[in-house]
Amino acid sequence: MRPDADPAGELAFLETLADAARPLALRHFRTGVRADSKGGDGAADYDPVTAADRNIETALRALIAEHRPGDGVLGEEHPETVSRTGRTYIIDPIDGTRAYIAGLPTWCVLIALSGPDGPAASIIDQPFTGERFLGVTGRGAWLDRGAGRAPIATRGSGVTRTEDAIITTTDPGLFAGAEAAAFASLARAARVRRYGLDAYGYAALALGGVDLVVENGLKPWDVAALVPVVTGAGGVITDWRGGPCHHGGQVVAAASPALHARALEALAPAAG
Repeated sequence: MRPDADPAGELAFLETLADAARPLALRHFRTGVRADSKGGDGAADYDPVTAADRNIETALRALIAEHRPGDGVLGEEHPETVSRTGRTYIIDPIDGTRAYIAGLPTWCVLIALSGPDGPAASIIDQPFTGERFLGVTGRGAWLDRGAGRAPIATRGSGVTRTEDAIITTTDPGLFAGAEAAAFASLARAARVRRYGLDAYGYAALALGGVDLVVENGLKPWDVAALVPVVTGAGGVITDWRGGPCHHGGQVVAAASPALHARALEALAPAAG
């Protein structure tokens, strides 16, 4: 991102994008929309995509091309548009497509603005519940339910031990081998375990509910929008080694630095 860029000021355009995505997402939700698989037909290779995924990304790319010419776009459903400005919008039009086709309201629209140092500002939007989570990396996070933004924060120093934490992952069945063993050990120590939330789990962490999110095999568009919201709310989000996670792969997010350190210790045997 350019040195003179104002991430907080960029939230207005991110909201324009999220506003455009909402009706396109709701048009097909709970309608029995057909899902095609980008992978194989077997359960292990199933990678669903719907008309909502494709239509949202197409619409957002058109708006970016019109209002932010030269900026790049990296999305799940279409080839990358390479940036000429150092700024890239990273889009997951429907994060949690499995939840979407099942009629469950835990899917989200993810939109981030990223620069050379990674994601700077983002939105995690849940059109069905009307919840919009906004973040600026390390500077603040907010929830807007339609009546204006209100600041949000993780539980922070209120939870420093795994034994006191609420932990989530999208699907524990996605872990295998050493990763599965490391996650299982961490999850057994936690006070509460809840699964199946996709990106909504990270929004819940920023809101002060969930305390720890652990995942693997993520893509850049799965992660970019999470970083500003989690860190803006006072949380920590990295890979399993404690480094930047916005390129995808293994991800751990925590409500406090102390809890994050505990999680890294538990995950270290399987850190890639």
